[in-house]
Amino acid sequence: MDKKQKTVVVIGNGMVGHRFCERLVEFDTEQQFKIVTFCEEPRPAYDRVNLTKYFDHRKAERLALASPEWYEQNGIDLFVGDRATDIDRTKRVVRSSRGKEIPYDIIVLATGSSPFVPPVPGVDKKGVFVYRTIEDLDRIIGYGAKVKKAAVIGGGLLGLEAAKASFDLGLETHVVEFASRLMPRQIDDSGSRVLVGKINALGVQVHLNKNTKEILGNGKVEGMAFADGAELDVKMVVVSAGIKPRDDLARVCGLMVGQRGGVVVDENLRTSDPDIYAIGEVALYGGMIYGLVAPGYEMAEIAAANVVGHTRQFKGADMSTKLKLMGVDVASFGNCFADDKTAKAITYEDPFKGSYKKLLFNPDGTHLLGGILVGDASEYGNLSMLAKSEQALAMTPTELLLGKAGDHKTVGGVLTAIPNDAQICSCNNVSKAQICSAIREKNLCSVDEVKSCTKAGTGCGGCLPMVTDLFKAQIKASGKKVGTALCEHFACTRQELFEIIKIKRIKTYDEALASHGLGHGCEICKPAVASILASLWNESVVDRTTIQDTNDRFLANIQRGGTYSVVPRVPGGEITPDKLITLGTVAKKFGLYAKITGAQRVDLFGAPVHQLPNIWEDLVKAGFESGHAYAKAIRTVKSCVGSTWCRFGVQDSVGFAIRVENRYKGLRAPHKLKAAVSGCIRECAEAQCKDFGIIATEKGWNLYVCGNGGAKPRHAELLAADIDADTCLRYIDRFLMYYTQTADRLTRTSVWLEKMEGGIEYLKDVIINDRLDICAELEKQMQHVVDTYHCEWAEVVNDPEKRRLFSQFVNTDETEPTIEFVKEREQKHPAAWSGSFVPVGDLALRKKDPETEGPEEKEQDLRWIQVGKTWDFPKEGGSAIKYGKTQIAVFNFASRGEWYATQNMCPHRREFVLSRGMIGDQKGAPKVACPVHKKTFSLETGHGISDKEFALQVFPVKIDGDDVYLELPSVEELDAVFATDKTCNGSCHTEKPAPPKNELPRRKAKVMDPFAVNTFGNPL
Repeated sequence: MDKKQKTVVVIGNGMVGHRFCERLVEFDTEQQFKIVTFCEEPRPAYDRVNLTKYFDHRKAERLALASPEWYEQNGIDLFVGDRATDIDRTKRVVRSSRGKEIPYDIIVLATGSSPFVPPVPGVDKKGVFVYRTIEDLDRIIGYGAKVKKAAVIGGGLLGLEAAKASFDLGLETHVVEFASRLMPRQIDDSGSRVLVGKINALGVQVHLNKNTKEILGNGKVEGMAFADGAELDVKMVVVSAGIKPRDDLARVCGLMVGQRGGVVVDENLRTSDPDIYAIGEVALYGGMIYGLVAPGYEMAEIAAANVVGHTRQFKGADMSTKLKLMGVDVASFGNCFADDKTAKAITYEDPFKGSYKKLLFNPDGTHLLGGILVGDASEYGNLSMLAKSEQALAMTPTELLLGKAGDHKTVGGVLTAIPNDAQICSCNNVSKAQICSAIREKNLCSVDEVKSCTKAGTGCGGCLPMVTDLFKAQIKASGKKVGTALCEHFACTRQELFEIIKIKRIKTYDEALASHGLGHGCEICKPAVASILASLWNESVVDRTTIQDTNDRFLANIQRGGTYSVVPRVPGGEITPDKLITLGTVAKKFGLYAKITGAQRVDLFGAPVHQLPNIWEDLVKAGFESGHAYAKAIRTVKSCVGSTWCRFGVQDSVGFAIRVENRYKGLRAPHKLKAAVSGCIRECAEAQCKDFGIIATEKGWNLYVCGNGGAKPRHAELLAADIDADTCLRYIDRFLMYYTQTADRLTRTSVWLEKMEGGIEYLKDVIINDRLDICAELEKQMQHVVDTYHCEWAEVVNDPEKRRLFSQFVNTDETEPTIEFVKEREQKHPAAWSGSFVPVGDLALRKKDPETEGPEEKEQDLRWIQVGKTWDFPKEGGSAIKYGKTQIAVFNFASRGEWYATQNMCPHRREFVLSRGMIGDQKGAPKVACPVHKKTFSLETGHGISDKEFALQVFPVKIDGDDVYLELPSVEELDAVFATDKTCNGSCHTEKPAPPKNELPRRKAKVMDPFAVNTFGNPL
């Protein structure tokens, strides 16, 4: 350590402590400070906000905020599993439980809080847990496997998170809240009523006004008793009733603390000792503890700035919050509990959608003071910003409440009223002024560029709608037209391009690009045009491989590790015993993970690309067809058993579902489509949350359209009632083709209808009354799709040339495992992604220095290696070659007359998939998009385009006649850096049990040299 450096000891390595370390590293440009941080838990800082996700994957490393190497790389001494136990302010030393003594110049207390456990008799019994750390969750998981019923004490934010965790474990779950409503600090009684209704509908039982008197049981939990005499039969209790600041260190060393806890800090976040700061949930400012992560992050940044001498002050923080609790949006902002003397409220409740809105205004209605949103929080960003503004509203309170999100009048007024210093992105502390000035001064042309430049929207993503609105407003204010172009290569919208291709009968992407586009295309327009061509002409998508996303290109869903899942079609969910046996036989033969989906199908995971045709061959022989699970197409038509078996059924829902699925199974659309048929109004097939749903009645069928059970659930709306089966199909024909022609790319039917002027009434007019005089044409187009259906799997199975497209390597029949599997519950699945990715420079061939490495190494051992014939590599696409133990992606950019080669491993997640990526250009420069996470890279330099942190190694290519050559170093040199078993952490060739929960992969970090060049002189 440099003796001139001052030592900053950060006590606590939670989210806020880690953010302080990040900011001090960023602000300390002169390296004045040495950082030492104590981490009491057995792992570095992790994302406690998303702690519940641990129940889904059980991998602690997925929550990690940084790897241990990050601390090493930035010169930070991190003591994991070591608690600071004493601050000696006289000797200026911090002591730890493991006997370390660290002299300090400055201390930052980031010890956070601990769960508040009510002093209830029996709270110490076996089966009572708190909900705070990963270790707590492991204990809950272990004990939860032994019981069937659990209760959570506490109906606040953490309590509902704990309840979701318990529910996801498959337990009968109860929420016990002392107050008269859920989330009493965030929402009012009416909002709580809506929230309780939604949570009860999920199967979780809520008990309000319950004072826990005792936890019953003889040594372990057997139930709960309440003050009102009631009892609850549960076998496990999770306490999540609030927090208390962990201020014990401060008390022992004599710092000033609050009467109810918390270390008192001033506006600079200094404690009563000016050399000790406190941040996060341990800090008490203005008599208040801030229990959210955003205020903690703000404190961390301010404290780091003050440590380096950039004076900044903490003036309190906005406690506005937006969360998704048990799948329900809940948000509150501003002064949402203003009384009747100082505020007037307007409320709106939709019992059908289960949403509640309450906005509070000053008495004359000129300023928004605060609000509560339950069920639909899509307007949170706009409204919370408006509540911070001191400018008068540009609309009436009623217009603000009922105005549609995205409506020009409402959004425009909100954006104008938001002050320039308003914080838009709380995760990265980005203001409106910073976003707007970046757009103007740097001539940013897309929301992605705004995100990359300002970091706004790159955290939790909650501010992205506001960032998008600001971008559009700035573009319009500058006199430019807000672009509706499909991408930089097509100036028209998808709808316009659909009509162009239809009217001019364009049959290929190249033809469309030549007549109405420019450049060489990209990962946006190529799949969009491919979808339009498939919708109109229904020709084989296998013949258009390089303009398809990887799922459509290989007719299967890409999964982690670059393997694929195979989903055969099972119309209506009806399947014979022989076909069930075939699925099991195929899964065993090819070592696949088997799972029954929520849509009554079997999904077989873990298929390498080169095995797909062999798997399909066995399935096709047994009578299966492609389930189109990979396509923007009809995925499934779910059904109940209807009148065939059910005593309540009034129509044959299975038979009709099979008829419906077989009719529409070949249709390509702007987005995936899901449907269902229920045999009675009991709705067991859940038809009203599908893109179209059919429900049997005594008189026929009711047809519902434009529902969505996904990220933003939406009930479908009734299009027609009591119609016969043929009429129902005719209306579906019209509906699906009208949607396919007019919806924007990647737009679900629910969003399409929400944006449609006139809504469901207009749609009825078009589909039923033929308002536009197009129904005959729509029916004709659908019949063409039906008549020209072909199974894409069978096409590949029966065509040797198409089977060849699925080879792992074009220059050898050898195959190479590229993914590590672990065994769990008698099946295998991919191991967790490494916690340490591969940033710029960490995997690159280095140019040797003859001055330091000896004369025998002055000449690089480079040679031109033939890797295949030109026809081995698809035009406008890539394939992989194997050289030694290294995989290289070779791209034939035929429209530019150019060839490129890169490593086949995407450095973001170490997936060996780049050869399957889509190539195109951006502002004239060639690029490739990783098919897994869409990271884009320059094919010329290897530089990351969408994320500058990552880069590729590129290799020279030359064509001699029909032969393709790469200039490569020796096999030994290349394998030393890029061998598959090295770059996938040396574990691709193994199958082993799941690692211990607290195991964190480590990798020696290298320092990035921004001026380094690779072997071939290209900058890294």
